[in-house]
Amino acid sequence: MTAVMNAQSSITRHDIVMEPDGRRVVIKLFVPGEETQGVKNRTQMLIERILQLDEAEIARLLDDVLTRFAGRHHDLLGVFQHHYELVQHRVPNGLDLSPTARSLIGAYFSHEFAVEAAALCNPSMVPHPDQTGLDPGELRVAISLRQIGEGHISSVGFCSAVLGPGDSIRMEDRDGPLMIGQRVGAQHWKNQLEAALIDCGIDNEASAYVVSALPDRYTDQDFEDVIGHVPGELLARPTSQETIDQIRHIVADEYAVQFPCAVPLHQRVLWPATHAESNGMEDARFVQVLDPDGRHIYQGTYTAYDGKHISGRVIFSRDLRHFEVTRLHGPAARNKGMALFPRYINGRKMALCRSDGETLGLAVRDNRHRWQPAEPLLVPHRGWDLIQVGNCGSPIETGEGWLVLTHGVGPMRRYAIGAMLLDLENPARVIADLPEGLLDPDEIEREGYVPNVVYSCGGLIHDGRFWLPYGASDVRIGFASMPVEQLLARMVPTGY
Repeated sequence: MTAVMNAQSSITRHDIVMEPDGRRVVIKLFVPGEETQGVKNRTQMLIERILQLDEAEIARLLDDVLTRFAGRHHDLLGVFQHHYELVQHRVPNGLDLSPTARSLIGAYFSHEFAVEAAALCNPSMVPHPDQTGLDPGELRVAISLRQIGEGHISSVGFCSAVLGPGDSIRMEDRDGPLMIGQRVGAQHWKNQLEAALIDCGIDNEASAYVVSALPDRYTDQDFEDVIGHVPGELLARPTSQETIDQIRHIVADEYAVQFPCAVPLHQRVLWPATHAESNGMEDARFVQVLDPDGRHIYQGTYTAYDGKHISGRVIFSRDLRHFEVTRLHGPAARNKGMALFPRYINGRKMALCRSDGETLGLAVRDNRHRWQPAEPLLVPHRGWDLIQVGNCGSPIETGEGWLVLTHGVGPMRRYAIGAMLLDLENPARVIADLPEGLLDPDEIEREGYVPNVVYSCGGLIHDGRFWLPYGASDVRIGFASMPVEQLLARMVPTGY
């Protein structure tokens, strides 16, 4: 492996570069003509045409599809069966279709989507759940990826690498078919519902009844049981039905997905699963968090985008196989880029955010699970960051303080990465920063889907070395590192 030194910051750029791979595809539901209104529904017409084929032709066509696509996907027939079930209401009543016919109908209502055909960028890095088979000095890391495909739709993918010993890095296998997480029953938190009701300004007798009747942790079935027993006297009130509909929408916005154990991490895809994220899951910032009960959990904040509006979400996972998704609430969660601290500080949950769109701030979550208005930490004040500043991932704990990677935007919307240091027990106090910046786009990295940008969603420290995965111009991913002591030594005390 070769490495080059950036003269400005003495950070090592490693020669491993991840490029978008158009072969990485998932299967999605395809409904022809869904956007148009005709005299007769095109779904129904297509099914009628398929059913005019004889059984031999149906079998031949299905065999051909399986020959062309089976090696590219997990459980292809299972996906076809699922897609058939989504349109089977269009099959004429009384017809008893063969399994082959059902699978072929499912195939016609399926298509491949290249998850990173447009771009691959904005990674975050955490310790991998599996640390087996490593030599001394090595750490396996899980890397989340922002994958951008047709229509600029973003999803979350993963890969893994091994760091160390020293400044060595090697990427692990990234081949094989992809799989979208399978929806499973979600376990909801009542305090999250209460926070959402505050955000929506909903406070009436119907909402109070529902909240009071739910356990602290409830399932979809628990929720339906409570909704089904709302007293008639409350339902008769003028606003009650609208309230029930809003609560249903809030609960439906939370979900859980799971992957089979046999599907490795690099083949797992978190795909938009609700309307709020229908146009993308952007810039996931994963961090391994130590809960007050002493257990570690992975949490990843990201931006949900529906094509018009953004909202903050957080992913919870113990093993990066089962994922639970819920919304972030409160004033500080209304903009992009929230990054969680990896542990509670003096009993408080904290996060970095940019709630005003241009200033990096510190937010605290209250006892109602709402993120309160942020206290400014860093404002645009240097030539390379006068447009806006923000974080590049969760703070990293060091003996000297919380190491925070930042980004700044300057002339020609050019992004660069900087660094600052916060007090360990009082993160509202900035100890020092790196005034000249840490990493900026070189002549190769400046070219791409979004030119002149380097951006990261989180790095880590292993064996005294700071590791930074980063996106370059939203089209490729690079890796950089440097001794953490050297990085801290380059910082200077600051008065803001």
